[in-house]
Amino acid sequence: MTIDAGDTAWLLAASALVLLMAPGLALFYGGMVRSKSVLNMMMMTFGALAVIVVVWVTVGYSTAFGDDLGLGLLGNPFQDLGLHDLVSAKADNWLHVPVILFAVFQGLFCVITGALVSGAIADRARFGSWLVFVGAWTLLVYAPIAHWVFDADHRGHTGGWLVNHIHLIDFAGGTAVEICSGASALALALIVGTRVGFGRDPMRPHNLTLVMLGAGLLWFGWFGFNAGSALAANHAAAVVFTATLCAGASGSAGWLALERIRDGHATSLGAASGMVAGLVAITPSCGAVDPLGALVMGLAAGVVCALAVGLKYRFGFDDSLDVVGVHMVGGIVGTIGIGLLGTAVAPSGVDGLFYGGGVHQLGRQALGAAVVLAYAFVASGIIGLVVDKLMGFRIDEEHEVTGIDLIVHAETAYDLHAAAGQRHSVLGGQ
Repeated sequence: MTIDAGDTAWLLAASALVLLMAPGLALFYGGMVRSKSVLNMMMMTFGALAVIVVVWVTVGYSTAFGDDLGLGLLGNPFQDLGLHDLVSAKADNWLHVPVILFAVFQGLFCVITGALVSGAIADRARFGSWLVFVGAWTLLVYAPIAHWVFDADHRGHTGGWLVNHIHLIDFAGGTAVEICSGASALALALIVGTRVGFGRDPMRPHNLTLVMLGAGLLWFGWFGFNAGSALAANHAAAVVFTATLCAGASGSAGWLALERIRDGHATSLGAASGMVAGLVAITPSCGAVDPLGALVMGLAAGVVCALAVGLKYRFGFDDSLDVVGVHMVGGIVGTIGIGLLGTAVAPSGVDGLFYGGGVHQLGRQALGAAVVLAYAFVASGIIGLVVDKLMGFRIDEEHEVTGIDLIVHAETAYDLHAAAGQRHSVLGGQ
């Protein structure tokens, strides 16, 4: 198939936007933790970026998008080993862009998904153990799920079972990215255990300015994440772009409204978290709903996720930065919401229950969400237990209390003592 220059230019830009989400997430997460662990939190995102790209280029892409080995469960991991064959292959029979660009775009999806998981174990995980975990997780958890959800059949190629046989609709990753990261985060949080002082000591975000800046970068990058998934600069991309804008706005509004009613004040953390919740929910549904549906989807996610983040205290698991409450729950809202709010006039072309489509698509969406959640939770739990047994996942309690930045990385985010000393010496010289 002939390569389209406009589509290629758009996907290059969209890939860069998705890459920008990684430092955006690092800022978002970094601001949410305490000052003694901000560098470690940001390093977990950058470390995931490094490891996942290596695994993806070598065997991850082939495992996700190679020819199916049978039953729609797994692609051939050796088909495009090291992406060598894609250097000379200009296009495929179903793409208007270079296949190697498609591989990179999908790899960056894996990067942000893996990085999201780290938020559940902030302040207390061994950095080396995290890198080993996320490398194994890329190959054994994300790549198979991406095969199920994203690898559609096309001429001469057989893909995954959820998209081709169940006909799950997931435009940009409500299951493969959001539910997968949330379920994986829950498993890892249970294995690593709670932070020292969890439920007793205040563990407030140390820098809400970083949180707001990171959230803004995430929203900016999300346009590439969602609209880039159209794989073309066309009308579908424009519809998806609009839905992404609408859901982010209404998600923030919904969370703020709940805070105001429940707590008496609306917070900057709530504005940022609600925006992310709305974007999470629209990720699978951005190609299935109209703008009004996107507003409703985002609003529902903002309210539901704001309520869900408190469940960790009720059930006693320490999901440090609310990956479960925002990404897993928001992903479920968006994935199942397609079966309710989907409209055939949108690019995905399926009517949900509220548009006269019956319950068939609703059942497909619920099945897809449940399967991905269960597999990601169990498989991530097994990997986490193996890493914990071999290497240990939890840092020493003394080191956790002292501060993981100084102990693990020999650095501090804010060199305030040095600055104070310099000022003192200057004043003394006067």
